[in-house]
Amino acid sequence: MTDKDLAPALEETGGPIPQAGGLGRIIDKVGLVFAAGIVVSMAILINEVVLRYLFNAPTIWAHETTIFLCGIAFIYGGLYCTAHDKHIRVVLIYDAVPARVRRVFDIVISIICAAASAMFAWAAWIMVQRAAFRPDGAFRLERSGSAWDPVYPGLLKVFMLVVLAVMAVQFVILAVNYARGKR
Repeated sequence: MTDKDLAPALEETGGPIPQAGGLGRIIDKVGLVFAAGIVVSMAILINEVVLRYLFNAPTIWAHETTIFLCGIAFIYGGLYCTAHDKHIRVVLIYDAVPARVRRVFDIVISIICAAASAMFAWAAWIMVQRAAFRPDGAFRLERSGSAWDPVYPGLLKVFMLVVLAVMAVQFVILAVNYARGKR
């Protein structure tokens, strides 16, 4: 099957747009992991409510774990929306112009978004340097400082860096495929 044959099937199932290429398909599949993370966080919260109010035995890990799971899901959501072309946009002008002009808009928007994602990835790298490395250069993830003290803050910052870098690459792929006229 070619991408042309897959386009209607992907649009029907809500999959990534064909211009997202192979990376978009990978992003789509990995998205299931983060969707499952939301369900797991709900189960953790239900468990916490039962333990706290029925048995008077709350945990020290439930709150931070659910925040972490939801946080990584929301961060990944930006990348997922990029592959699916479901990000927020103002379409007042976009919808009023012919398809050829829309294609140019798609290319320009993708290039601008790739540059913005790359700049945000650079800013995330600066944040990761402080969150993942001690002043002597040794690797040590930032911790939460709570009684449980997990490494979730450091992991979240590293994850944000990775997602922003992949998002920049995805926007470059989109720009190239829009320029090639791939549909």
